[in-house]
Amino acid sequence: MKRERILKYGLRGITIFAVCVACIFLWGVMSLRVGVEKRHFPDFDVVRTNYRVSDLFLLDRHGDVIDGLRVDMFGRRLEWVSLRDISPAMIRATLHVEDRRFYKHNGVDWYAVVNATFHNIRPQRLRGASTITMQLVSILDENLKSRAGGRRGITQKWEQVKAAIALEQRWSKAEILEAYLNLISFRGELQGICTASRGLFDKEPGGLNDVESYILASLITSPNASVKAVVKRACYFSRSAGVSLSCEDIQATADIYLARPYRIKPFNAIAPHVARMLLKDSTGHVVSTIDGKLQRFAYETLNQYVQVLKEQHVYDGAVMVVDNKTGEILAYVGNSGTSPDTVFVDGIKAARQAGSTLKPFLYELAIEKQFITAASLIDDTPLHVTTSTGLYVPQNYDKIFRGFVTVRTALSASINVPAVRTLLLVGIAPFVERLKKLGFVSLTRDAEFYGYSLALGSADVTLYELVNAYRVFANNGNWSETKLISGKKDNKTKKIMDKKAAFIISHILSDREARSTTFGLENPLATRFWTAAKTGTSKDMRDNWCIGYSDKYTVGVWVGNFSGEPMRNVTGITGAAPVWLEIMNYLHVEKTSRAPQAPPDVVSAKVIYQQNIEPSREEWFIRGTESIVTVKRNTLHAKPRITYPADETLISIDPEIPDDLQRVPFQYQPETKKYGWVLNDEKIGISEHLFFWKPKRGKFKLSIMDADSHILDSVEFAVK
Repeated sequence: MKRERILKYGLRGITIFAVCVACIFLWGVMSLRVGVEKRHFPDFDVVRTNYRVSDLFLLDRHGDVIDGLRVDMFGRRLEWVSLRDISPAMIRATLHVEDRRFYKHNGVDWYAVVNATFHNIRPQRLRGASTITMQLVSILDENLKSRAGGRRGITQKWEQVKAAIALEQRWSKAEILEAYLNLISFRGELQGICTASRGLFDKEPGGLNDVESYILASLITSPNASVKAVVKRACYFSRSAGVSLSCEDIQATADIYLARPYRIKPFNAIAPHVARMLLKDSTGHVVSTIDGKLQRFAYETLNQYVQVLKEQHVYDGAVMVVDNKTGEILAYVGNSGTSPDTVFVDGIKAARQAGSTLKPFLYELAIEKQFITAASLIDDTPLHVTTSTGLYVPQNYDKIFRGFVTVRTALSASINVPAVRTLLLVGIAPFVERLKKLGFVSLTRDAEFYGYSLALGSADVTLYELVNAYRVFANNGNWSETKLISGKKDNKTKKIMDKKAAFIISHILSDREARSTTFGLENPLATRFWTAAKTGTSKDMRDNWCIGYSDKYTVGVWVGNFSGEPMRNVTGITGAAPVWLEIMNYLHVEKTSRAPQAPPDVVSAKVIYQQNIEPSREEWFIRGTESIVTVKRNTLHAKPRITYPADETLISIDPEIPDDLQRVPFQYQPETKKYGWVLNDEKIGISEHLFFWKPKRGKFKLSIMDADSHILDSVEFAVK
């Protein structure tokens, strides 16, 4: 037995001696060749520059992180961390566990090779012979990575040794250690010290203590080892390093942080919809136009009010704030975040029914075309509009008809019937065309599809479109695109509205007294500084809007339910407007907003209404459209216009209805006047405002003329 034991250990000694001799021989050969055969590795700065994170960050206009997005699903890599920003405890632990003579060797630790060989002879080993430099070159060079099975062949190991020595000749020790800690994998998909530190311990690498450092260092060799194995390894190395740590502390820490799924908390997560838009196809962090403080305030304010409105069945909302002059989006809250089922829905880009928010654009077009003025009287009585599909009978929101009201009152108080009468003057097709020029790309159908209910906002539009369209009023009729990326060149502006009509609409929307007809004098739209605003509520209370602007900002708010379920007893004043008011007050806490100056050719004139329909007042007019001193009933100051059929209407003869029973209604406004009908330049001989014509196939030009045979309006239509 003694002889066998001597023989056994003698063989081990011979083996160790042989390995040492072989190592010395290889070192000599390599030393002779290394000066001739230099492996090519990129410079440290190139490696650091080419490092790609898996998570990109969205920065606000001040450079602060406001959200992030993971763009690489093959590994989790956060920012590259400089060596000076890594905890000294982590550096000491890494060197003790992985490469104790790191600062003494030139890439290969031959003493460690001999030691590893000896330990390989024994049943267990706790360390290998690969230095930090050797591990790093295996990361940098795909050809040096371990093959299937986890072991390198002799040739590949030899190439790794040569590469490590070559790298040490080009890089400093600090560069090698910094790159190593940023490129190695620690656990699962966590790559790099920043990712591991934040993912496992929710702290920056500079804050790692001894316990955490030895746990992380123990993961380098076996990233997916069991908690028990990691604790055992960390205890062993902390004792051998002389660090006064208890295994109980290591065990307790590992039980808390290694036994659960990792989670990397973003610095901030207040603009997820913007992050998805801007970071999805980006190759780096993006600086946005968002103001982080305003974004957070808007999000918290919206969330607070949505929580209050839950009892009225309101669960979702969205907010957008734009700088009037630059078009930069300062706040983009796509979702209140209160409903987990709809957290990814972007309420700013979601198309919803517009409600009364389109009325200002309708009245602006009518004033611009000089069909009406702000002083014009419009009949707010029951209305029956003949269409090709039957009668359209609009109703006011409160079911009350007020008789004659002025355009100013009709718009400020958001009365429905006068809006439909105004659309009868303007025409559906011209109104749809104007809305498209204002950026309402959601309107993809032809004018006849929307019909006269478009005056009351039956079409689906987005908050994004509405905010930028209202911004046109604030910019004197000029339209430009909005911007989300900081530093992007200014867009060219387009003249869409007449600035004179835009000014008059802004004056109406800022008129607290005129608004009081419906909303009272005290309401959330009555700011202490100059603003112009409009609310809207869609059919069945499914959508609730408040859009308005000051001299510097345009703010839009939507509340409702992404599911399409109706709210209960919520209007624009009680739903979206309070949020709008809070944000406007925040924006103007230090700087007030001033009313715009009247542009040239906009004049003020006093108007008096017969029978005191409305109190006399000073009113704004486009020069040349000033009202007579006394405005009488039944005098709509508007140009005569054919209201049906609309221009370029296509009418189909129904084969199932007898020819003698088919009729097409011809209709003009105002009804109080008498104009003659002219079809294809031939007088029909009828001057009634509503005339039923027997259709026949062909193309036609329909006109109305006055008593002096002057053509006042014409439309073209076809019958098939």
